[in-house]
Amino acid sequence: MKNPFRKTYSPAEMETFAFLAKVKFFKHLNYEEMSRFLPAIHQRKYVQDEVVFFRNDPSQALYILEKGGVTLNIDIRTDFETIIKIKEGEPFGENSLLENSKRIYTAIVDTEEAVLWVIPNYAILDIFQSNQKIKAKMMSSLATFYDGRNQQLFSSYKKSYGFFNLGQMFE
Repeated sequence: MKNPFRKTYSPAEMETFAFLAKVKFFKHLNYEEMSRFLPAIHQRKYVQDEVVFFRNDPSQALYILEKGGVTLNIDIRTDFETIIKIKEGEPFGENSLLENSKRIYTAIVDTEEAVLWVIPNYAILDIFQSNQKIKAKMMSSLATFYDGRNQQLFSSYKKSYGFFNLGQMFE
């Protein structure tokens, strides 16, 4: 027997939940928890070579690539070196889950057009403040994400030993 008092969601909301459930930072949230983000999410279209954000900008939003392509780049002197190409359905700008953080890379659209889901940092932090369970789940996902990145960094360092001093990272 169905509970008549249980919240129901529209087909559009269910599509949004299905999309978010595939994103590493949202996959452990239930529909009710995800619904807290709905008023804050908006889509934005970008064109080729448009910068989503620069390194050292304040981390003002979390982005999820719906369609198109985005590269994450580090600037070395006057050039950009691509670190990774974001795939559709992947998030980036993850340090926007933290307070007062700055971007550590530059994000640039590398396809004719890209459609991004944008979730402002202030909305994320408001949700975290009012719901510690959501914050705990998402911060756990963020910690797992950063742990994976550290493992990749150390693996890359082992393979290219001698090209840079990893000890500088810990100074």
